[in-house]
Amino acid sequence: MTGYGRATGNYQDKVINVEVRALNSKHTDVRFKIPQSYREREVNYRKIVMEKAERGKIDLLIELKSESGDDEYGLNRNLFKRYHRDLTELTQELGLPQNDILQAIMRIPNVVSAERGTIDDAEWEVVENTLRAALKKFSEFRRTEGAAMEVDLQLRASNIIRLQAQLDPHEEERVTRLRQKLRQSIDDHLSKDNIDENRFEQELLFYLEKIDVTEEKVRLEQHCKYFLEELNKK
Repeated sequence: MTGYGRATGNYQDKVINVEVRALNSKHTDVRFKIPQSYREREVNYRKIVMEKAERGKIDLLIELKSESGDDEYGLNRNLFKRYHRDLTELTQELGLPQNDILQAIMRIPNVVSAERGTIDDAEWEVVENTLRAALKKFSEFRRTEGAAMEVDLQLRASNIIRLQAQLDPHEEERVTRLRQKLRQSIDDHLSKDNIDENRFEQELLFYLEKIDVTEEKVRLEQHCKYFLEELNKK
């Protein structure tokens, strides 16, 4: 079932935003987009998410911002300069344009890296509490959506039972109409002298048994009733 939840936590000058999104899926598939500094707790977060979300294609996003303007990433200046010098020399040597050198360098691993610092227990607790708060809203979203779906499914199953009951008066008319149609078709193509009436009646009964839908109607009604019973269970 789809779902969405978002929560915000604060620790010192940091603002921690947690967002959980899910789409329908028969299996559990959890994908993370979290700061590098929080990666060591990814296994813990995955366990928490799977306990609450149970199944679905789930995305967990954790954003970390600093109120002081600092972010968690830093530029490796020496490595950047070395790449810039080598790439500039290479483009000049090969006569290539230098328009995209900056963007290319920024995509090279380790040029932009996480500022690794020590994360104390208090910050870990804030992150986990914020994650649980987002999952709580996520569950509330699912319950609200589920309640709306429950009403719709009850209506549809009840409509099937109601409409199916309206078929019964037409069954006798249907059989009579098919009998007449078969008889007319035989009369149009065969001489009456060539028709064995007893054999005709036997074949007709056999044919009518084949097109009888009583068993299907009984099964459908029972399926609908069983579905409604299961739907009403807690």
